[in-house]
Amino acid sequence: MTAFGKLVRTTAFRLTLFYLFLFALFAASLVGYFAWNTRRLITEQITTTVNAEVGEITDIYNRRGLRGLVFNIESRALRPGSNLYLVTTPTGVAIAGNVGSLAPGVISTIGWSETAYRRLEDQDRSDHRALVRVTELPDGIRLLIGRDLDERRRMFVIVAKAAQWSVLVVVVLGILGGIFVARRVLQRIDAMTGTTQRIMTGDLSGRLPVGRSGDELDRLAENLNAMLERIEALMKGLKEVSDNIAHDLKTPLTRLRNRAEDALAKSSCEADYRAALERTIEESDGLIRTFNALLMIARAESGQARGNMDDFDAADVASGIHELYEPLAEDDGMTLRLKTAPAPLHGNRELIGQALANLVENAIKYGKPAQAPQPGTVVSLDTRQILIEARREGDTVLLSVTDHGPGIPEADRKHAVERFVRLDSSRSQPGSGLGLSLASAVATLHGGELRLSDAHPGLVATLAIPFRNGASERLAAQTLDVPQKVA
Repeated sequence: MTAFGKLVRTTAFRLTLFYLFLFALFAASLVGYFAWNTRRLITEQITTTVNAEVGEITDIYNRRGLRGLVFNIESRALRPGSNLYLVTTPTGVAIAGNVGSLAPGVISTIGWSETAYRRLEDQDRSDHRALVRVTELPDGIRLLIGRDLDERRRMFVIVAKAAQWSVLVVVVLGILGGIFVARRVLQRIDAMTGTTQRIMTGDLSGRLPVGRSGDELDRLAENLNAMLERIEALMKGLKEVSDNIAHDLKTPLTRLRNRAEDALAKSSCEADYRAALERTIEESDGLIRTFNALLMIARAESGQARGNMDDFDAADVASGIHELYEPLAEDDGMTLRLKTAPAPLHGNRELIGQALANLVENAIKYGKPAQAPQPGTVVSLDTRQILIEARREGDTVLLSVTDHGPGIPEADRKHAVERFVRLDSSRSQPGSGLGLSLASAVATLHGGELRLSDAHPGLVATLAIPFRNGASERLAAQTLDVPQKVA
């Protein structure tokens, strides 16, 4: 397809032609309305002038008779640029005036009519047009007074030529403007097309060009660029996950195989085989937990869990997690406390509970004081406490877990929520590095975020999820008078 062919096929050019047609039609209608009103105005001026002269001449006839009428008509007919005058007998014989000939039947028709005529002094044989009024005077005398319509015709010709030139100029400028607009739009669309073609070949770093005008194409390009950034981040994350899975699961799988091989080679009794199988099952359970966490993260990030959302009180979720993990914390020498207030929420209860459980597990594992106490030193109970909170703050529901451990340096917090990431301080503890990643994915699914901040000392991990009024009115009414609960 040629460049001009592409140009005329663009939507911008077609829209320009469409609006050009509408504008030309509007301009022609406006000029036509102006011409019609000009014609009507000239006609009204003629009728007003003629009616005034008819009244004057009729009065002269009534006062001075036929002789006075003829004298007055001859006097008026000699004036330059005068009207048309004609006085005839009842049979149509001309008595006085400046009209040489009329269309047949005009003089016998009383009232207004438009007719062809020739003056007495005209040398050419061409007829002119006039608007005349025929009046019957006493004794049957006919009086015709009229005015030439050449002024009206010339005015109409001037308006018609102006309309023709105006429409021509509008059409030419409209077509040129359409070509300019279509070329500009086509250049931007071609630039976008070239970028998308590079992206389709695998170059996800390409971005659509964004101009400075802020028009609809710029807004579209900005939204598409945001989408491309999200796709690039997802693809990069997928690659990292694949690499991390291959790297982090290779060790437990190898250990699992080696233990099975050792059991076959070295076990000599049923107890040895049973112990080897128990270790194998334990290792397999760890792998299954890792894969379940990955599947849960994938469900959260893809939005598949949105179909299981319901109304519930986040305080009930926090109470359930506290009850579940309190014995585990005590076994590890920690104290698990609970502080809740009514916090109605709309979301996936299972995922939010799992995310909060992950935060509590991390606090139990890594929330011990950074330095071991000296022998004989009394350890403060506050440093061994983990606080679970659930509350509503403005339009946000906050689920937080606070410990008094070493915390996470601010520079590492963004990195800590990535999959399979384990900071140096946590490598001695068992785990897969998916806990914070799952919590972050669940918060994002609900339109919120996972916040990591200092507890001075320690870490505050908070799930901040937007509150939705319409979805939680019932729960809010039920929990409005419930006092704040502290455990």
